[in-house]
Amino acid sequence: MRSELYIDGKWRPSSDGRTFDVVNPATEEVIHKVAAATAEDVDVAVKSARRAFDKDGWPKLSGAQRAKYLRAIAQGIRARQAEIARLEVIDNGKPFPEADWDVADAAGCFDFYAGLAEQLDNNPEEPIALPDARFTSKAVKEPIGVAGAIIPWNYPLLMAAWKVAPALAAGCTVVLKPAEVTSLTALELAAIADDVGLPAGVLNIVTGAGSVAGQAIIDHREVDKLAFTGSGPVGSKIMAAAARDIKRISLELGGKSPFVVFDDADIEEAVEWIMFGIFWNQGQVCSATSRVLVQDGIYDRLLARLVEETKKIRIGNGLEDGVLLGPLVSKRQHQQVVAAIEAAKAAGATVACGGKRPDGFETGYYLEPTVLTDVPLESDAWREEIFGPVVCIRPFSTEEEAIDLANDSRFGLAAAVMSRDDRRAERVAAVFRAGIVWINCSQPTFTEAPWGGYKESGIGRELGRWGLENYLETKQITRFATGEKWGWYIK
Repeated sequence: MRSELYIDGKWRPSSDGRTFDVVNPATEEVIHKVAAATAEDVDVAVKSARRAFDKDGWPKLSGAQRAKYLRAIAQGIRARQAEIARLEVIDNGKPFPEADWDVADAAGCFDFYAGLAEQLDNNPEEPIALPDARFTSKAVKEPIGVAGAIIPWNYPLLMAAWKVAPALAAGCTVVLKPAEVTSLTALELAAIADDVGLPAGVLNIVTGAGSVAGQAIIDHREVDKLAFTGSGPVGSKIMAAAARDIKRISLELGGKSPFVVFDDADIEEAVEWIMFGIFWNQGQVCSATSRVLVQDGIYDRLLARLVEETKKIRIGNGLEDGVLLGPLVSKRQHQQVVAAIEAAKAAGATVACGGKRPDGFETGYYLEPTVLTDVPLESDAWREEIFGPVVCIRPFSTEEEAIDLANDSRFGLAAAVMSRDDRRAERVAAVFRAGIVWINCSQPTFTEAPWGGYKESGIGRELGRWGLENYLETKQITRFATGEKWGWYIK
C-alpha cells in the first residue's frame, strides 16, 4: 500500500512528516498510515500542474496522444482489478462484488474519455455564420487549465476517475485530493499513471484533511477549476470561495431522492429495486432513493415483503462470500446514522425493521438495514440526507399527491418511478424536478449519460460528453477577411 504524496511525478512525504491512520471499518484496526499534506505541499502540487499545463505541453498534445495515456491507465487498472477492489473493501467497507464492479467502471471511464479525447481532434473548431461577409468567425474548445478535484469516500476510485479522466482528456492538469478516510486506491491510481509514463505534473495526488489540503486547493489562485463531490454545506463553502477568483466550478452534492411506486407495479420487482436503491453501498450514495412513496392499494403488501427481504440481507466483512451489506465507512458516519434513526423515532417514526447494531457485531461500524414508517413529512428523517442504509416509506393515494410529495424537497439529484403503465411512468418522469430519473429501476449509472442534479443537489453535469465540457472553455476567433480598409478613423 502506498503512503506518500504523488507530486510532480515523484513520491514524497508531507513537508512536515505528518501522517494519518487508515482504519478498516470492518475491524476498527489501523491498517496503514498515509501522508497528511500541508498547504505547502499543495502549493508545490499546484505549481507543478501549472507548469505541466503552461510550459510542458500537455494541452498541446493531440486528443489522440492524450487518449493513449488514458487507455493505458484503464489497462493498468484492469490488470490489478481484484487487488484494487480488495483495497476498496478494507478502506471503505463495501462488499467485494460492489468494489469489483466500481473498479471495472473506473477503468471503463478512462476508456470512454479516451474516445472523447480523440473526437476533439475530429472537431477542432465550429464555424459561425455572420451577417457581415467581411468577417469570418469560429468557436474553438480549449482546456480550462489546472483543475482542483476533491472527491468523497463512498466510491473512492470511481469518483477519482469521474474527474481525472475527463480533465486529462480535455487537456487539463489535475491536483486531486481523495477523502481522508479512503485514500488508498487514489494513490494506486497515481502509481498506475506513473507506470504508464504520464508526464510529470499532469496528475498530482495529495492526501490529507479537507480543512488543510482541501482548503489549500480551494484557495489557491493558480487553480482554474474546482470540481467537488460531497456534502451541500461544503459545496456551499467551495462556491463562496470560488467566487473570490471567479474560478470555474462543478458541484455534485447531496440528495433525498424519491421513489414512486404505483399500484400496478409488480411487488417483487418493486421490492428488489427499492432495496437496490437504498442498501447498495450501505446506503452511502448521494442518489439513494431514500424516500419511497407507495400507492395505498399495495402499500401494506409491499411493506411486508420489503421488511421480510430486508431482514434476510447478509451483513458482514466485505471480503466474506455472500455478504451484501458491509460496515459504514467510519465511526463518525456510524454515529451520525444512528443519531438520525434515534431522531426519527423521537419525531414519531416507527422502525419496521433494523435500526441498531446487528447481533454478533460488537466490533466494526455495522448497522442493520433499516425501514422507517410513519415518518413525519417535516422531520429531518424525511427531508435530510441520512447517508446510510435507512429508507423512509409512506403511502399515497393519487398521482398528483405522489408528484407533490416527491418534488417537495430542497434537493433534486435523482428520482424513480415504477409502473406498468408506460405513459404514466413517462408523464411522472417528465415532471420530477431532478437531474437523474429512473423508470422501473433505481441507481443504474452509465458513463455515457449525464450525472448531476437540480436545486441544492449541485451545479453542472459529470459523465458523458457533459463531463468533458466541464473542463473546456469556448473561445471565439473572428477574422477581418477582406482586403478593404475599415476606414472608421482613417479614411
